Amino acid sequence: MGKSKVLVVGGTGYVGRRIVKASLEQGHETYVLQRPELGLDIEKLQMLLSFKKQGAHLVEASFSDHQSLVDAVKLVDVVICTMSGVHFRSHNLLLQLQLVEAIKVAGNVKRFLPSEFGMDPALMGHALEPGRVTFDEKMTVRKAIEDANIPFTYISANCFAGYFVGNLSQMGTLLPPRGKVILYGDGNVKAVFMDEDDVATYTIKTIDDPRTLNKTVYLRPPENILSQRQLIEKWEKLTGKQLEKSSINEQDFLASMKGLDYAGQVGLGHFYHVFYEGCLTNFEIGEGGEEASALYPEVNYTRMDEYLKVYV
Repeated sequence: MGKSKVLVVGGTGYVGRRIVKASLEQGHETYVLQRPELGLDIEKLQMLLSFKKQGAHLVEASFSDHQSLVDAVKLVDVVICTMSGVHFRSHNLLLQLQLVEAIKVAGNVKRFLPSEFGMDPALMGHALEPGRVTFDEKMTVRKAIEDANIPFTYISANCFAGYFVGNLSQMGTLLPPRGKVILYGDGNVKAVFMDEDDVATYTIKTIDDPRTLNKTVYLRPPENILSQRQLIEKWEKLTGKQLEKSSINEQDFLASMKGLDYAGQVGLGHFYHVFYEGCLTNFEIGEGGEEASALYPEVNYTRMDEYLKVYV
């Protein structure tokens, strides 16, 4: 058994570019979808050309040309989709239904990893409006995959460090607070924080692994299961400075949703589920799931005190 050939759809995005890099590093023949809709987006084009220099193949296909998608899919064994599902960037999760259709027609794909990489949508049936749209759409894509009997792996990558760690989980900024920090409730609810490069490394590890076939893989390395308070303590230890802490209770936090724009309301709802409800850690991983750091103990994942050092 050689290593699977991989097609990355959405390869120039925040997660996608890391998936391309990890796929090449782990020795997979790697294809990246190049969409003619690129137009004059020079940054995307230059990133695609840099992938080519690193040994990836660019394959031209468009979501508005079904046959081109089928032809692209036929080149590979594994398809990984990393199209954006966040509302403050571009949100196009349901475009994946066309990709599912192409995979079904091509008939050769051994594994499909749809655009997930967040909390497990199967556990978010109770999620608040309007943020629940993300989970509902991911479940629509899952249903299409499973109805078509396409072999899959779903990756639940929890909180991306770039969005949740450098800012000590403060909303509306990506940088650490300088003097004051807001705690969600008592700040003791546990979440899981992941370096995005590690997300990509674990993702590529799963694609040829029979243990992850038709399973959800949770990225939950033990030392990165932390409360917001623990995250703040790591920062305070690094800087040698105490932050002034205030707390916002559940009711006031939810009330602050009023008056936000749509993308803001979606984001606030997701923060609520993570930091008040504990939706990333309030369940045991069951029969349909695996935990990545247990499967791949050889991965030396980034701990969050290490991650924070660059912000000091």
